Amino acid sequence: MKKWKPAGKIIASLVIFILLLLFVLPFFIPIPELENTVDPKQLADADSRFVIVDGIEIHYKAKGEGKPDLILMHGLGSSVVSWQRVMNELSKIGTVTAYDRPAFGLTERILPDDYHERNPYSRRFQPLLLAEFMNQLDIKSAVLVGNSAGGTLAVQMALMDPERVDALILVDPAVLTLGGPSPFLNLLIKLPSIDRIGPLIARNSGSMAQNFVQRAYHDPSKIAPEIMEDYLKPMRVNHWDRAFWEFVKAAEPMDLASRLNEIDLPVLVITGDDDRIVPTEESIRLAGLIKNAQLVIIPECGHVPQEECPEAFIMAVEEFLNDLDRIE
Repeated sequence: MKKWKPAGKIIASLVIFILLLLFVLPFFIPIPELENTVDPKQLADADSRFVIVDGIEIHYKAKGEGKPDLILMHGLGSSVVSWQRVMNELSKIGTVTAYDRPAFGLTERILPDDYHERNPYSRRFQPLLLAEFMNQLDIKSAVLVGNSAGGTLAVQMALMDPERVDALILVDPAVLTLGGPSPFLNLLIKLPSIDRIGPLIARNSGSMAQNFVQRAYHDPSKIAPEIMEDYLKPMRVNHWDRAFWEFVKAAEPMDLASRLNEIDLPVLVITGDDDRIVPTEESIRLAGLIKNAQLVIIPECGHVPQEECPEAFIMAVEEFLNDLDRIE
């Protein structure tokens, strides 16, 4: 038995070392203030608009007039910039509104001490905020167009308040694939010690964002420098790091698959044939799980067809909307 004692001591030492790393060391790591960050309005474009929704200043853009109303919702790490190549054409169909979801774009980065009763970064709050956003803009009902995690939000809204949804256009939607952190990781990131250095972890996401954008395209050579600049611009917004960390902390699994049979709306699923973020097969399977859903697969296109293949995207949307008879 004696020969096991050194091994036991080594294991005990390793456990103590790991516990010190997790529970003690983070409190001694300095957290420097972010430099060169500004109020979101200082980064706004000429056509940017802002509205207060549940105490949060939401950034959005709108074009066109009349019916139908289309609300465009971006995915993880993106913003209204994801829709800039299609908004003008879509505005010829009706009124088009794209907004930045909390933690992204130029929407205000509200901090925990300023929350109202609900965490603005939680997935369960998102459809409630969308409904209030529609109220503020006097939009009674709309066609919801959601890309990636924005597609998840569109489905959530359709399940929560179907009377306010005229149709769904789900673009490479993360409905079947959007999970949350593992139970262990969820516990880890909520430790006070890890939470303290969360903003530092978030600040390292710049290079990850660039890699993510490149993976989102079938042909990364189509990513112009100004597109990447637009994706990185929100990292100049006050408190963006803390807000992104709060968004990560608030992530939770969502089982929408079991409720898809409740959707009784016109639905179009659009996917690129080379989606490496939400596999194309997942979008095909999703279309098969929703009654009467239409499916369009765009060739030589990735996760963001509205950016990479705007002409094919517009054609698919126009054909779908032309067939609808429920929008007055």
